[in-house]
Amino acid sequence: MAALHTLLLLGLLLTARGQRAAQRRRPPPPQSALEKVAAQEGLSLHQLSGKWFLVGMASRCSYLAEHSHQLEATMVTMTILDGQSLAVSTFRKLDRMCWEIRQHYLPTQAPGHFLLKGHRESSKVDVVVGEADPSNFIILYYQKGRNISVKLYGRTSLVSDTVMDKFEQRVRAVGLSEDVTYYFPTYGFCDSADEFHVLDEMKL
Repeated sequence: MAALHTLLLLGLLLTARGQRAAQRRRPPPPQSALEKVAAQEGLSLHQLSGKWFLVGMASRCSYLAEHSHQLEATMVTMTILDGQSLAVSTFRKLDRMCWEIRQHYLPTQAPGHFLLKGHRESSKVDVVVGEADPSNFIILYYQKGRNISVKLYGRTSLVSDTVMDKFEQRVRAVGLSEDVTYYFPTYGFCDSADEFHVLDEMKL
């Protein structure tokens, strides 16, 4: 009986040792594209407040690819809440009607990083404020699951070639290409919507 007990104990020890060795050999999980993005340093939330125009977006979103010929001029307003989070209202046309989409960008422990909650845990979006000149442009990164997208916003609907070059460089740096980069109209913006055309996601 003692011999059997010793054999069982030895087997357990060998199994545990094998598992530890396998864990040591197992490669670390691949770094997500967003983890490689550095947030803009020294940026205060108040510098982000106000009106922004969506200039360009890079994303592998299939819906965006299929409807790229129907892109509408898009404008957002950012408002500071409680000194830590952002209330973001997006104004755009759908079926010729102006809609407002309200979202709440929640702060995280890392400066320049936000969390956009969804109806489900799997639908949450991580947001990073990348390179920014608050009086001119901001580049925002969004990651849902393993999918990343990059958006360029300007204080006006037109930005300089230098800013456009920065955006295209940032797009390539996260593995996206010009094939999945889209530019938005520079006219026909909405800046308000009636109460029947408001999608309020801030209540999630």
